[in-house]
Amino acid sequence: MAAPMELFCWAGGWGLPSVDLDSLAVLTYARFTGAPLKVHKITNPWRSPSGTLPALQTSHGEVISVPHKIITHLRKEKYNADYDLSARQGADTLAFMSLLEEKLLPVLIHTFWVDAKNYVEVTRKWYAEAMPFPLNFFLPGRMQRQHVERLQLLCGEHRPEEEEELEKELYQEARECLTLLSQRLGSQKFFFGDAPASLDAFVFSYLALLQQAKLPSGKLQAHLRGLHNLCAYCTHILSLYFPWEGAEVPPPRQTPANPETEEEPYRRRNQILSVLAGLAAMAGYALLSGIVSIQRAPPARAPRTRALGMAEEVEEE
Repeated sequence: MAAPMELFCWAGGWGLPSVDLDSLAVLTYARFTGAPLKVHKITNPWRSPSGTLPALQTSHGEVISVPHKIITHLRKEKYNADYDLSARQGADTLAFMSLLEEKLLPVLIHTFWVDAKNYVEVTRKWYAEAMPFPLNFFLPGRMQRQHVERLQLLCGEHRPEEEEELEKELYQEARECLTLLSQRLGSQKFFFGDAPASLDAFVFSYLALLQQAKLPSGKLQAHLRGLHNLCAYCTHILSLYFPWEGAEVPPPRQTPANPETEEEPYRRRNQILSVLAGLAAMAGYALLSGIVSIQRAPPARAPRTRALGMAEEVEEE
């Protein structure tokens, strides 16, 4: 019997099954098709087999980490949400996917990762609270730099004096994109009728993040909330395909006030020991390599500790 496919993705929050755009799209597509996945919702990307999220480990042990390639693999495994689409609908799917990536993706990146108020109060706050120590000190900042680089690839680099004008243009095009999506959806349940397709998975992932996050600076969010059919569309998918997961929040890192088990103190102890072991290993390397030398050091007994992982994975299956 073949091993089950395993999906590693970012955990949920803000009333969503995942707070990450790509993870949410893959999760939604898998739920649409009923693909039998063992899902690992984690807050430490280093625990993914590819070191990134989302990542799919196939039944043959192959690791796929690009959302479109993950969906292509699921289609090859006969889990195809677009099976019944006509050639015209397939062409419409490609056109709308290009529209999303060109007009809506840049503003989504700007909203969550570039806008200073949103980043500090919403995005960085969530990741810093959800990630295990010590990743929460530096990984959110690294992720922000990666998103800024992605935005520059999408829009090109501009001089500082052009930034304000570029931002206005991007948000105007994003509002027009949302209005077009609203007109195309109309009163239908999904974009191609009564059954969801791959386009619905991607549109939902874009819109749901905007709708659900409590953004202090929500210029595009306000426009979306005025398009009532798109808001109802997101709510419908959440209630139909994620009825138990919509209210997920990031698991707290601190010890709960009323612990139900006795494992939490040991878990905290193991985290502290893992950090101490890592610091000891780095210090040992520095001494052995000659980077640091110590003279007249008093002899010390070597601590009897066993190697532990850097951080414990927070996982929900």
